[in-house]
Amino acid sequence: MSEQTTHYENKLRWEIDSWDLSEARKNGERVVVIDARGTTAFEAEHIPGAVSLPHRTMTPESTAGFDRDALYVTYCDGIGCNASTKGALNMARLGFTVKELIGGLDWWKRDGHPTEKGTGPAPIGCAC
Repeated sequence: MSEQTTHYENKLRWEIDSWDLSEARKNGERVVVIDARGTTAFEAEHIPGAVSLPHRTMTPESTAGFDRDALYVTYCDGIGCNASTKGALNMARLGFTVKELIGGLDWWKRDGHPTEKGTGPAPIGCAC
């Protein structure tokens, strides 16, 4: 196997696009979407059903009630923001299965998916 093939396999293993995320949710897969930005950005606009967990606050304590069998998808504003990468790294370090949403909230909206405003459905520490 070539180094290039390995690179692309890893991208698909550790990244997800908005269409694939939307389909996984529609199909009832165990996916928890995490907004890794600050709470002010989350309250302004976020993916419906997402949990606000800023990357700086990801600790064993803040994720203690999280489902270890779910896939966690982290996102931020878009390609110019690396909060999703920091969040994915933190969640992986904490032992969760995680993918990063490529394009973040920007590409989610460009693909025609809905967003919400406000505090969202689940507090930090939820039994996700």
